[in-house]
Amino acid sequence: MAGTDRTRAEAAAAAGGGMGPVIILVEPQLGENIGMAARAMLNCGLGALRLVRPRDDWPNRHAIAAASGADGIIHAAQVFETTEAAIADLKAVYATTARPRDMTTDVVTPGAAARRMKDDAASGLRSGVLFGKEAKGLTNDDVALADAVLTVPLNPAFTSLNLAQAVFTIGYEWYQLEDDTPAVEQAIPKETRPANKDELLGLFEHLERELDDSGFFHVREKKPIMVRNIRNVLQRARFTEQEVRTFRGIVTSLSQKRKR
Repeated sequence: MAGTDRTRAEAAAAAGGGMGPVIILVEPQLGENIGMAARAMLNCGLGALRLVRPRDDWPNRHAIAAASGADGIIHAAQVFETTEAAIADLKAVYATTARPRDMTTDVVTPGAAARRMKDDAASGLRSGVLFGKEAKGLTNDDVALADAVLTVPLNPAFTSLNLAQAVFTIGYEWYQLEDDTPAVEQAIPKETRPANKDELLGLFEHLERELDDSGFFHVREKKPIMVRNIRNVLQRARFTEQEVRTFRGIVTSLSQKRKR
């Protein structure tokens, strides 16, 4: 279960996913698929799972095994006999489908649905997302209960998603609305840190002295421009403190060999 903080995972499951959308699986067929859907939910901070007439007995040991640590969601899952009962307390419901339906209704992407659900949640209103059985999806009667159809934009020639993939797609869009992870982040080993300007300037000056001694700046009037270009290149490397020391060691080694 790499990358998992079990304490935080269990806390999230116990909280029921806050005001996140309720995930409603209508007539799910395999316990394994329910478990993998629960795993996808917890990946995205969702905790409320409802099942409508699951085909196999419930609780289901295969679901727990496939949940890979999202056991809290499985144990807290509610089971209903009808879709109507499963959505009775919800303000808005979205029906997931890849097939066109002969109905006049809004068709939204996961991103648009997540934004709508987030706005509702800010007012204390809960939303839910319906997912149909693995083989056939939702019936038209189930879709008719929804406020909008939710469709994932995919390759028109192949739009098939398994249950966990579909749940994750919606959950991911929800999670991204509050996630503040930088789009680009430098990974730095714990034993070092980013080099500060004093260390970088020491590297620049060390390198420039050795280049001067070796005759690299033989056209003196071009030296200022060449120095700026070299510094710009090295600045983009985003050295750590350890890398500065290593690079200065390389410069020293090369210069000593030349001076022998």
